[in-house]
This record gives sequence, structure tokens and C-alpha cells, in this order.
Amino acid sequence: MVGLTGLLVGSFAVVVGHFRTAGLAGRRAGAVLTVLSLVALAGGGALAGGDAPADTVATAAPTPAETPATTPATTPATAAAPIPSATTTTSTTDAVLALAAPGTALAALDTLDVKGRAPKTGYSRDAFGAAWTDTDQNGCDTRNDVLNRDLIALTWTDAVHCTVAAGALADPYSGDVIAFTRGGSTSAAVQVDHVVALSNAWQTGAQSWDAATRTAFANDPLGLLAVDGPLNEQKGDGDAATWLPPNTAVRCDYVARQVAVKAAYGLWVTPPERDAIARVLGTCPAEPLPVRSAFAALVAAPVPVPAAPSASALAPAGDAPAETSADVPAGASAICRDGTSSYSAHRRGTCSHHGGVDTWL
Repeated sequence: MVGLTGLLVGSFAVVVGHFRTAGLAGRRAGAVLTVLSLVALAGGGALAGGDAPADTVATAAPTPAETPATTPATTPATAAAPIPSATTTTSTTDAVLALAAPGTALAALDTLDVKGRAPKTGYSRDAFGAAWTDTDQNGCDTRNDVLNRDLIALTWTDAVHCTVAAGALADPYSGDVIAFTRGGSTSAAVQVDHVVALSNAWQTGAQSWDAATRTAFANDPLGLLAVDGPLNEQKGDGDAATWLPPNTAVRCDYVARQVAVKAAYGLWVTPPERDAIARVLGTCPAEPLPVRSAFAALVAAPVPVPAAPSASALAPAGDAPAETSADVPAGASAICRDGTSSYSAHRRGTCSHHGGVDTWL
């Protein structure tokens, strides 16, 4: 404002030659005042322009302050759902088991004890007896019993059809058909899997068993499946919480079989194992519990205490009536342990549902 006033006064003095009110006596003084006024106006404009950045800062400053205020409010709406905790998973399992129908694998799962794994200390494969012994005494070892049961298009190395030479497996774990040929470099293509791994059994109750029970467990057909060799090796000693067959179509039967084995032998499950089995069976709640083999039931049952011998039993052998041909059914090939007769033409499978062979005829 001062510069503008000076410019007007100076200009007037230059034009009229004086401006006594402002103390200007002539044009020269007016010209000086005019120049000074122009300088003042230019400086004022520069100062006015220098305030613009301050306005800009004042306008932009609220932006950082507003960011913290708005960010927390929007975060909960866009955050991912939390990973379910163990408590949530266990609650879900309990809800699934509460609806289990009698006779199903789910119902049997609910009867199993739930504990953590015991240490693996002392475990060895030998603790479960020699591999693939002939526990049912049918003249054929367990591995060949399973191959004979699970493979098709079989050929054998012997006349009694025990040792499998070749065949084809509809592999449950992969869903593929696998050709089997017996041999040092080819037999491993098809392996016999313990559905409940032996080391898993050791850590969930088998440590306390006697040798006979562990041998029976390792050879029980209920817990054995002929499967793809590489997938069996991939599984290792994993339970349902760490490994399931890639073929999803067999997962219900697979975990139901694990439940059946554990229920039959009084093994427990770990909390993650129980939850994993329940998740699978929750998709097929009517899945039945597989039936145990008769031989396993016989071996696992308490051994009866022999009755005291009767007086007739103490009589000399010569006094006992001789066994006649009438005592042995015509055409029978063996007497089974439960007293029934077998008419099987081959040793393989003879008396397999009657406790094994007692006497070959």
C-alpha cells in the first residue's frame, strides 16, 4: 500500500511540478519518489509470492496427520481370516464325532484314547518279529498272502500258488495300474504297506506289548495293503496328520482302516491325528469300520488257561481209541484251529478265516 501511494504522489508531482502536501517541491523529487515507489511495489510482490509455499505446506500438512486416523479403521475389514487354532479344530472334531452313527469308523474313532506320542526309544523293525512270517501257518508268508489277495492276472513260481511271480495291481494310493514282476530290481515296484506304520504303533501303545502280539500286528491282513512302492516310501511312518494317499477317492477307506487297526489293538491317536481323521471321515460319515481278520482276533485274544487233565486223559496212549478214517471228513485237506475242516486244493489261504491250519491231512 505504501508503494502504491508513493507511486501516485510521485507521478502527480512529476506531472504538475510539485505536491506540497507530501513535501515535494518539484518534478525531480516526484520522479525520485516514483522510482522508489516502483521498487517498493516490486519488493512487495516478491514478498507476497514467497508466502505461496507456506500456503502449500499448510494445505498439504494435514495429509500425513490424516493417514494414521483412517488406516486402522479400514484394516480389520480387509484382513485375512485367522488360522484356526487347535482349540477350534478340536471343537470341530467333537462336533463331527457327536453325530457319528453306530458301526461307523467315526463312532470307533470317538472310542480311541487321545494322547501325545511316546518316545521312539527302543524301536526297531525286529521288535515286530521277522518280516513277513507265516503267522497263519497256511504255508505262505504274509507278503505273498497280501499279493495274492490284492493283485490280479497272477502267475506263480510254485505249483501251490503261493509265491507270486507276476501280476497287476490296481494301486489304491495313486489310482494307477502297476505291473508287478518278481525280481531283485523289480519287486519294490509293489510294496506291502502297514496302514498304521510300525513305528507309529510303537509310539502309541505297542511298546508295552509282548513279542507275540507285535508279530501278530505286523502280519494282520486288516492293516496291510499292496501299494505303489515309491508312494509307500514317501509315506514313511507318517500318520493321517502328515500323509494321505494322493488318490482322494480312497482316503475314507484308508483312515477308516487306520481306525479299525488302532481300535482292534488298543492303540491311541494323537490330537492332530484324531483331527485329521475326523476331517476326512466328516466327508463320508457313513464309512463303515473295516472288519478285523479272524486270525488277528484269535491271536490278540487272551490265551485260555488249559483245563486240568481228566483221568481218561492220563490213561496210557494204548488205551485211547485209535483215530479212524471216520474221524476225518472225506476229501478234507486240513483241520483248522477252530476245529473245522478245510477242503482247499491249495495251501494258500487254507483256514485263513478259521485261525490258521492246525493239522495238514
